[in-house]
Amino acid sequence: MGNLADRIEEYLKQILEKTSEGYIVLQRSELAGEFACVPSQINYVLDTRFTVERGYLVESRRGGGGYLRIIRLGLGIEGQYQQVMRQLVGEQLSRDRSNALVERLLDEELITPREAALIKSVLSGNNLGGEFRDWDALRARLMKDILTTLSRDDLV
Repeated sequence: MGNLADRIEEYLKQILEKTSEGYIVLQRSELAGEFACVPSQINYVLDTRFTVERGYLVESRRGGGGYLRIIRLGLGIEGQYQQVMRQLVGEQLSRDRSNALVERLLDEELITPREAALIKSVLSGNNLGGEFRDWDALRARLMKDILTTLSRDDLV
């Protein structure tokens, strides 16, 4: 019998493999009950093994009506978005680099020309006035969110 975290991870991955929607919705307390553990152990597994870099997005809401939604990312392109995030985006992203990245996504037909124009517009910074000074860090965070959203299998 393996480590509890390993068993929980394997269980969740098996459920994800069986679904055609690209995501699963669970109750944290029910999952904890099934494994006879506390909900914080479920949180540990989600925080360490179901990350964007590993190809998952976890949405959760705590409380009585709370839920966990685990979304598989980028199955069709073998995690390509996550690889782009790690290798190309980083913590800082200049306007020129962001435009080049969007062009690459367009060239590889991962986004449409309309999506490319929208992304470039948002990342240009033209409408980002005010006192904020770290545009490259903001642009990097925005690009990561865009890539994560593009790779959601439940939005296809």
